[in-house]
Amino acid sequence: MASNMLRVVIGAAPPPRLDKALARDVPEEAALSRTRLARLISDGHVSRGADVIEDPKAKVAEGDEIDILVPEAEESHISPEAIALDIIYEDADLIVVNKRAGMVVHPAPGSPTGTLVNALLHHFGDDLSGVGGEKRPGIVHRIDKDTSGVLVVAKSDRAHHGLAAQFAAHTAARSYLALCYGVPDTGDPRLRGIRGVSAEPGAVIKVTTQLARHRTDRQKQAVFFGQGRHAVTRAHLLESFGTPPTLALLECRLETGRTHQIRVHMAHIGHGLVGDPTYGGRRKLAASAVSVAAAEAVHDFPRQALHAAELGFVHPVIGEWMQFEAPLPEDMETLMAHLRC
Repeated sequence: MASNMLRVVIGAAPPPRLDKALARDVPEEAALSRTRLARLISDGHVSRGADVIEDPKAKVAEGDEIDILVPEAEESHISPEAIALDIIYEDADLIVVNKRAGMVVHPAPGSPTGTLVNALLHHFGDDLSGVGGEKRPGIVHRIDKDTSGVLVVAKSDRAHHGLAAQFAAHTAARSYLALCYGVPDTGDPRLRGIRGVSAEPGAVIKVTTQLARHRTDRQKQAVFFGQGRHAVTRAHLLESFGTPPTLALLECRLETGRTHQIRVHMAHIGHGLVGDPTYGGRRKLAASAVSVAAAEAVHDFPRQALHAAELGFVHPVIGEWMQFEAPLPEDMETLMAHLRC
């Protein structure tokens, strides 16, 4: 297997262990994460002079010359599949796609094929430098299987490293469209009385909680205070439907991006999403609130009515801010049309 040799000179006041020192001093363009460096060390690809170093905790000193043998990316164990993709943008470093509802992002025990990664491997062919030592797309964020919308995927280590850093720092901009039961109102005393809910200028509802696995159902996430991962969602009313108003179309902006975040937060404030089988439930609408056709469309909607509409980030190589949009899919457009009649 072909390899590339990289020499790193340890700078002044280095961290006490090899992996941390390399993570600090490796050139940015090499795009080697600390995790990748630790793997290269344990695999015997790092040396100092004639001595191979296999301990990531090994001591280093200023001026040490460390050689890193970086093997060419290996072929992925995931099989390419000829699945149609809705591509919004693509260049040598990344691709932005409009994922359809029903498609899993990455292979898992319950979904080994037919995923976005399978489709991307076929689409890329040989035009993929690899991520983490393997010729595979770099997934930096995910969308639930039955949520549609815009998603960015890295094609190289450098792009993956840069995008992952932005998502970890919460600097990527993500906006979703969601159809919920009821009409959230910042002036509603009930809403203001829910723990973790606050109001911001522009009639924005801010939900701040922690999220972790449900105590009894391991497939679900749940709201906690005092444990779990910090999660912040901001929701703004775009349109309401029914007489009296019974349903609402919201714009939900993510400050963080946790598993099922919008779905859990909307259920927490009493406004579960239409069609959500896990958190939303199926509520019976008042007979006079909407037309019979609209009520049937809401009742029969087969998935959570949630769409990743906008995504913005700094291009990890070019350094320019990029913004992408994905239009509402046909099923949500049809649902909206019924509600507007």
